[in-house]
Amino acid sequence: MKQTTCASCIHDTLKHDLESGMFKFMQQRMLLVHDFTLAAFRREMINRSGIEETKKFFMRLGYEQGVADARQLSEQMSDDLTQLFEYGPVLRELQGFAHHRAIDHLRFNENTGEFWAEYAWENSWEAQAHLEHFGIAGSPACWMMTAYACGYSTYLMGRPILWKETECVAMGHDQCRVIGLPLEEEPNPDQYLEFMSVEAFIAQPKSRHFRFDELQPKTGSGEHTLPDMVGISSAFSQAAYLCKKVSATPTSVLLLGESGVGKERFANAIHSISERRDGPFISVNCAAIPKDLVESELFGVEKGAYTGADSSRAGKFERACGGTLFLDEIGCLPYEAQGKLLRAIQQRVIERVGGTNEIPVNIRIIAATNSQLAQDVKEGLFREDLYYRINVFPIEIPPLRKRSDDIPLLVNLFVQRFAERIGKTILGVSKKAFAQLMAYSWPGNVRELENVCERAVILADENGYIDLEQLRLSSGPVVAVPTTLESVTPDLDQAWQVLMDQHASFSDFEHAYLAKALEASNGNMSAAARRVAMKRGQFEYRLKKANHEPSFEG
Repeated sequence: MKQTTCASCIHDTLKHDLESGMFKFMQQRMLLVHDFTLAAFRREMINRSGIEETKKFFMRLGYEQGVADARQLSEQMSDDLTQLFEYGPVLRELQGFAHHRAIDHLRFNENTGEFWAEYAWENSWEAQAHLEHFGIAGSPACWMMTAYACGYSTYLMGRPILWKETECVAMGHDQCRVIGLPLEEEPNPDQYLEFMSVEAFIAQPKSRHFRFDELQPKTGSGEHTLPDMVGISSAFSQAAYLCKKVSATPTSVLLLGESGVGKERFANAIHSISERRDGPFISVNCAAIPKDLVESELFGVEKGAYTGADSSRAGKFERACGGTLFLDEIGCLPYEAQGKLLRAIQQRVIERVGGTNEIPVNIRIIAATNSQLAQDVKEGLFREDLYYRINVFPIEIPPLRKRSDDIPLLVNLFVQRFAERIGKTILGVSKKAFAQLMAYSWPGNVRELENVCERAVILADENGYIDLEQLRLSSGPVVAVPTTLESVTPDLDQAWQVLMDQHASFSDFEHAYLAKALEASNGNMSAAARRVAMKRGQFEYRLKKANHEPSFEG
C-alpha cells in the first residue's frame, strides 16, 4: 500500500505537454527511449572501448541521475529522509530499470551517518541486456543501477554511500542482490568507485582505513593521483577532461576561475600526467612579488647587478627547466615586465638582471587569473600580444556553487584528512550541518570549504559529530531558522502593527517576505525555500504569484 502511495505521488509530477512535445518530471525534461536502443549503445561501447571504460561511463551517468533525482525530490516533494528513501526505488521502477524487493530493510541515522540496506533487484534491464548480448558475465552488470543508488543515497545522507552488487543475474545467479553501506566501512572501495574518477589523475575519496600520507601526491613516481581532485559533477568533469587532453601537449594553458577554485591544483594535475612530470613544478604568485623585484624573481640576477646582489641567483624560469612554470595571477604583473615575459616565452631564452648572456630555457607555461584579461587588454592594463600568447588553451575552472554535487565527496575527504592529522575520530556530519553546507553559496570556493572542514574538526568532540555549532561560515556561526512565530523576537509585534497601519495587503507582505528570503539566500531558490519552511516548487509558485497579483488597499 505504501509503495502504491509513493508511486501515485511521483506519478502526479509527470507531465506530458502535447503542444510542446515535452515530457517532464518535476520540471525536468525527460525522454522515453526504447530499451533496445540503450542496450545497443551499451553493446557498441563495450565492443569499441572495452568493458571497464564502458562500465565507468555508465556508472558516472547513473551517479549523476541519482544525485539529480534526489535533489529534485527533496526540494519539491519532501524533506523527510524516510519518505525520500521510499521514493527512490519507486522512481527507478517507474523509469523501468528494475523492481526492488527489500531483503533487509533500510536502516539509517541522519545525524550519525549510519546506513545499511539490502535489496533484490528483479527484472533488471541491465542484467538482461548483458545476458542477451554477451552471455554469462564474470562480474556484476547492473552498473547504472548501483551508481544511481550511490548518487541518490550520497546526496541525501551528506556522506559517500556505497552500493555494491553481490549477486547478479548476468553472472548466472537467481537474482540481482545489492547492499548499501557508508564508504568508510568498505575495506576496498577503489574497485567499486572508479566511476567517481573522471580521469586518471583524479583521486577517489579515501576510506578511514587509509593513512593521511597516502592522500599526498607522489612526486617523481609517475603516479597520476592528486589529493582533493574528486568530483562527479558535469562542470568538474568538463574541466578535468580538458586538462587531460592538453596534458599530452607542450601547449601553454590559461586557467580561468574565481579565487579558491583550485587553479594551482589543476595546474599541478596537468604537470603530473604530462611528459614533464619528472621535471620540477615551480609556482609563482605574481601578485605577491614587489614591483621592483619581478624581473629578478622570474629571470634571476647576476652578482653585483644592484646593491645587495652579493651572489648570482637563478630565477623561476631557470629553476623550472625541464618542467612546468605556473604563473598564478598573471594579470597582476607590471606592464613593463609583461614585455620581457613575452620575449622569454616566445624565444625560450632569458637574461638575468645585470647579465649579458642568453640562457636557453625549456619549460611549459601554465598561467592563471581570476580577472577578466580580455577587459584588461581593452583598458591597456595587459599586453594584447602576451594575452594571445598565453591564451592558447583556456580552461574555465568552475566555482563550487556550480559543482554542488561534489560537496559530499569533498567534505568526506577533508574531514577524514584533518581528523587523521590531529589524531581525532569524527563519526560524521549531522543532517542539519550538511544542509547548511549544501545551501551556502561558497564565495571562497573549495579553499573555503577546506578551511570550514578543518575548523569543524578542531571544534568537534572526540568520537562526535560535526553539527551546526561547529560550522563557521563567512557570515559567522550558523543559526537555525526559528520554526514558530513564538520563538521570534518580541519586536515582531511592532512590525505587524507598522504593516497594518500602512494598510499593507497580504500579497504585499507575502511578496516582501519571499523576496527577502531569496535575497538572504544569494538568489538560491532552494535555500530560500528552506528558510521559510517550503518546498522549492511551492516557493517558486508563490513568489511568481505574488509578483503578478495586484494589491488592493482597504
